[in-house]
Order: sequence, then structure tokens, then C-alpha cells
Amino acid sequence: MQSRRKLRFRLIVSFALFGFGLSALFAVASLYVRAKVENQLVNASLQSDINQAIESKHANPEQPYQSQLMEAWFWSDRTIYKARLDWQNLGNGVYDMQDVEKNGDLRRYKLAVARKYGLVGFLTYDISREDLGKRQLITSLVASVVLFSLLSLAIGLWLSRKVLKPVTELARRLRDFRKVGRAEPLAAHFADDEVGELAQALDEYAERLTAIVERDREFNSDVSHELRTPLAVISSTTELLQGSPDLTDKLRERLKRIERASRQATELIEALLLLSRAERRGPTRGETTEVAKVASDVIESQRPQLRDKPVEVELVEKQSISVNAPASVLSVALTNLIGNAIKYTLEGCVTVRVEKGRIDVIDTGPGIKPEDAERLFQRGVRGEGAGGSGAGLGLAIVRRLCELYGWNVSMRPRTDTNGAIASIVFEREDR
Repeated sequence: MQSRRKLRFRLIVSFALFGFGLSALFAVASLYVRAKVENQLVNASLQSDINQAIESKHANPEQPYQSQLMEAWFWSDRTIYKARLDWQNLGNGVYDMQDVEKNGDLRRYKLAVARKYGLVGFLTYDISREDLGKRQLITSLVASVVLFSLLSLAIGLWLSRKVLKPVTELARRLRDFRKVGRAEPLAAHFADDEVGELAQALDEYAERLTAIVERDREFNSDVSHELRTPLAVISSTTELLQGSPDLTDKLRERLKRIERASRQATELIEALLLLSRAERRGPTRGETTEVAKVASDVIESQRPQLRDKPVEVELVEKQSISVNAPASVLSVALTNLIGNAIKYTLEGCVTVRVEKGRIDVIDTGPGIKPEDAERLFQRGVRGEGAGGSGAGLGLAIVRRLCELYGWNVSMRPRTDTNGAIASIVFEREDR
């Protein structure tokens, strides 16, 4: 909406500026042409009149010059001293002159001078009234400029609504598609013009995108089915085997590890499917997931990593928390955080602390650099000391899962000793 308003504003301003500029240019050109032509005509007329008056005075010295608009004086070369001092040395031509009258007003006039047959003629033409006409013309032109500018503004307003109406309609239909989630063709509602071409291109793009989404959805469903089936077989088989009375303790422990790995793989598949669909799903039957219980199960599943390592793992529950999310999603997130803490801690302690609105995983490993805290959540980035193990995807998956459910995950170095703290803050989800 803001972009459309900006486009309409630019269109209106363009029309208004165009109208103002065009009318102002016309006004200036009119003034220039009027002044130029008028000056040339007056000068030519005055020069012609003074030449004619000289001829008449030479032919009929006793006949006076008569004119209602102009005054004329004639002197000979011997009596030229009687003329005004500022006139006496002027040659043939027309001059722009000005005088200050007795009342203090400025009088502007043109003076035509002709010297011929020993006579010197002066002809004056008062142009003060021409200045009044010029001022009136300027006033009229300024009013015309304002009027045409307002007219251009009105035309710009009308045209902006007219021109942008198809664009507005296209934007409205796209917003409706986003709300209702349907894909009705757009091109059928628009004329065969530029907006129609845009609507046609959007229809084609929507068709390609829909096809891609459908293929992705079908692929996810196929993968989900094909992977869950063998995992279910593995889980049921291990469960049956654990019920055998002749199992040794070592073999029973290995079966438990297989069962935990199968459960983790199933949870990971479910979480990845949610991410691929950008689909947020809560637990079934409106139930909530206990954070401490999931954390305890994850700790037990990660204990095989503690073999031959002087590392203790403890769970501290300061306050009970429940979140509106499947246990599989929370399990995948905590498995990565707790698993990384155990993996990088060579000795010491890994503490999983559950308190109001959050869970913290605190280790005594080598720690992280403050500048690397955010970078570790990027795909393909591994922490120092990871060696060749891992693809650097675990924390990236955790970040995406937390974003899907509105949680905030972060890592920071410890300030009291070596190690790092990984935290998940359950925004708006804690109860």
C-alpha cells in the first residue's frame, strides 16, 4: 500500500510540475516575444516618423508637426544649442530615455533623432502607459500559470486514480489470494495491456510454484512413509528382543541404544518434515510437553557419549515448564544442544537448568568466541575442535525449529570460567 501511494504521489507531482513548468515557460516566452516585437515595432515606427517629419520640415519649413501621441522639435545646426543638453550630441537612431517629473514620478520615453539637410529633429514617444500594459499582462500571465498548475494537479489526481486502478485491483486480488489461500487466475480480470501482461506472468509463476510445492509435498510424504516404516520395524523388533529372558546385560544395553537411536531418528524425521512444510503443529489432543521430562530423556539418550570421559551431566529443575509443541520438536532441539555440550566437554560438568520461561545448557568445555556466537547457527558452520565430525547442520536446524515455534535460541561464552551457555527462551509459549 505504501509503494502504491508513493507511485500515485509521484504521478500527481509529475503532472503538477509539468503543468506549472509548461505554463510558466509559455508565460516567459509571451513576455519576451511581446517585449521584443513591441520594441522593434515602436523603434521602426519612430524612426520612420522622424525621417518623414524631417522631409516635411525641409519641404515646408512653416508647417508645424502634428501628433496626438508624439511630440517633435526641430532645430538647425546653428540653433541646436536650444535643445536639451543630453539630446544635443545624439546621432541618428532611437534611444530609451527617462526623466524625473516635478511630482517626483519617473517618466520613461523613447527619443528618435534624425539629422538631415542641416536640420536636427527630435521625436518623443511616452512609453509609461506601455509599462502599465506590461504589468497588467504579467498579472494575467501569473494568474494563468496558477490556474493551469491547479488544472494540472486536478488532472494528475484524476489520472492517478484512473491509471493506478488496475494496479490497485491486482494488488487487492493478490492480498485476497494470500488470505484465503486459493489460486484463481488473475489475467481473466484485466485488459490486454501492461497490467494484463503482469497478471499473466503472475499466473504462470503461481502455476510453476504450485507445481513445485506439490512435488515437494509429495516427496516429503513419500520420504516420511518410506523412512518411518523401517524405523517402526526396528523399534518393534528391539522391543520384542528386549523381552527375551536369555539376553545378557551387554546385549540388552545395545538393544536399548538401538531403540533410542530409532526414536531419535523418528523425531528428527518429524521435525524436518515440519520445517520443510513451514508447518507449526502442536501436540495431539491439546496436550502440552513437559520441558524437564524431555530434557531428562535426552540426557539419558546421550549418556553413551560419556563413556571414558570424566564428565558429569545433571538436570536442575527450578520451575516446571510446559510448552505447546510436540515432544519430538523439543527433543530434536535439546538433543543438538545437550549433545554438543557433552561432545565438546572433555572434563567437568554439563548442567541442564530448567527455570521460568527458559532452559539453559551450561558446559565446561573450551567455550566460544563472542563474535562466533551467532555464526554457529548458520548452515555448514562448525565449532572449533569439531574435527572432521558433523556437517554443521545441527544448530541451524535448532534455529529454524525455534523460529517456527516463536522461541529464541542463543549461545554465549561463560564469564566465570571456560565453557559456553546455550539457551532456549520460550516466548509466549511458556505456561
